[in-house]
Amino acid sequence: MNFNNTYSVPAWWQRIFSVWYRHERVYNSNFLSNAFPPFLEPLIMLWGLGIGFGAYIQTMGAINYLLFLASGIIMTSSMYTAAFECTYGTFIRLEFDKVYDGMLGAPLSTNDMIIGEVLFAGTKGALFSLAVLIVTWLFGIITYPWSLGAVVIGFICGIMFGTLSMWITSFTHNINHFNFYFTGILSPMFFFSGAVFPLENLPKSLQMLAQTIPLTHVVTLARAFCVPGHFKMQLLYNLLYCVIFILITGWLALQGIRKRMID
Repeated sequence: MNFNNTYSVPAWWQRIFSVWYRHERVYNSNFLSNAFPPFLEPLIMLWGLGIGFGAYIQTMGAINYLLFLASGIIMTSSMYTAAFECTYGTFIRLEFDKVYDGMLGAPLSTNDMIIGEVLFAGTKGALFSLAVLIVTWLFGIITYPWSLGAVVIGFICGIMFGTLSMWITSFTHNINHFNFYFTGILSPMFFFSGAVFPLENLPKSLQMLAQTIPLTHVVTLARAFCVPGHFKMQLLYNLLYCVIFILITGWLALQGIRKRMID
């Protein structure tokens, strides 16, 4: 008797989607507790900073201060959620839950797992950006019709900080060490990216330093979609920076996680 058992490996996009879908199912299993903070956090920040500073600062340059602040918070929200997902989330799946070990038992490669995970971080970045945008719409802060484009930039921002955070995770062996990453790298980005105040008044050296920060470029892109008159040819440079940053940090993350899985 001849048994002809054939086994075909799923296509690359199916393998990557399966990783994304697994994370999506876990996230939605606690949907209310996961979905509520994205709407509450920007409300608190806009209320605290906007009302507090708004009593003293009416405009930031030629832009209403609340509009300036809101268009920046859209990206900082995406940055933090992607960073948390690909640091603490990835570390727990890697070291404690051993999720990756189970995935490798399926027809998945390390590349499939990392790309799927980064895409999920980008999706969460877009979701959190949309949540901030909805809050600003409800309060009449952002009313520009093109502002939905900021959600796409939120996805790009999530991918950027997903790859960067995965690379950081690849050589972090103590979960408490992520405090250095959030306090020493992400927090300065929040303040020196043009999200809270414009960069034009900073010393030239700090302005040049700000241009090396990834958050600066996505904030510039998002603000172009939220504030009339901000579409410029320079945005192509910002977009090119994002692409190059993703390629470099993505490659570093792939190499680092693959080495860690082997070790």
